[in-house]
Amino acid sequence: MRESLFETLIGLAVVAVAGFFLVFSLSQRSDASTGDSYDLTAKFDRADGVSPGTDVRIAGVKVGTVRSVKLDQTTFKAEATLSIKKDVQIPEESAAQIQSDSLLGGSYIHIQISGMPDNMQPGSRFEYTRGSMDILGILLEAVGGLGGGENKSGDTGGGSQEEVPL
Repeated sequence: MRESLFETLIGLAVVAVAGFFLVFSLSQRSDASTGDSYDLTAKFDRADGVSPGTDVRIAGVKVGTVRSVKLDQTTFKAEATLSIKKDVQIPEESAAQIQSDSLLGGSYIHIQISGMPDNMQPGSRFEYTRGSMDILGILLEAVGGLGGGENKSGDTGGGSQEEVPL
């Protein structure tokens, strides 16, 4: 009897935790629905970490989401469609940049606002973009550059090496 009560309590706890995660995930869904938003496009050399649902932010404030990401077959760049809230007007010549949320992953698109007087129209494309950076590649390049020991010809300059008995 005692074991079945314990198993029932554990089952209720699991259901409660699952319910919490369900409520949390539903509360995090996109605020920009099709009726109160407009679309802009941006093309990036690299779009690592960006997928539908990724945040679009200005000054750290969420102003939209990424609606879709696809490969442009002519330029071989990633083309992202950004759904921006209607009450947020983006000035022309603003820049879209993919930035990391943290070292552990997670990206968002940051819009760097320009000082232009005219606003982008629905369906416009960002002229200035900066894709995501390959942090692992940068770290490996930095570590490789610190190694030294090689001259420009690829020779380590050590000549013949002899084994030294220990």
